[in-house]
Amino acid sequence: MAQYIDDEREAARLHCLRRMRILDTAAEKSFDSITESVSRHFNVPIALISLFDEKRQWFKSRVGLDVCETEREHSFCAHAIELPDVMVVEDARLDPRFADNPLVTGAPHIRFYAGAVIKVPPYDIPIGTLCIIDNKPRAMSHKEQLELLRMCRLVTRQFDIVTRQNMDTVSEGRAMGGSA
Repeated sequence: MAQYIDDEREAARLHCLRRMRILDTAAEKSFDSITESVSRHFNVPIALISLFDEKRQWFKSRVGLDVCETEREHSFCAHAIELPDVMVVEDARLDPRFADNPLVTGAPHIRFYAGAVIKVPPYDIPIGTLCIIDNKPRAMSHKEQLELLRMCRLVTRQFDIVTRQNMDTVSEGRAMGGSA
């Protein structure tokens, strides 16, 4: 299990996620287009945009995976958000952090994982990852890591757009006398 980031930073991260009003929202084509492109570009069966609350990893968008969330304690991405940019695991069976993980020993049989951290400006708060997963071990070049980071910036921009729209909707509701 990942040792979670310090309490103060974790509280700020969770506050940011709640303020964005993005958890448990419906699928959106704008995010799905990104994960589909990422899956094709890197030729991987699974691509995810994942976000974390206290206990789970929730997928805003997913390609190649049927579940919409997993327990945070089994999440590769929970490790990735503790790093500054990209985490790469070439063969999860050989990595002591993941060798006994049920997502490695059982379906979806993760071998390769790479996750770029989604950071919310202006404080670069890590809220999740854009990740790619394969059931075969593989390496990832520095150039490919930079490409994943570039694609992750698209996700960040899209979250910014959606968050502004969500906040505008809340403001409009309050202006009309509703509570949001």
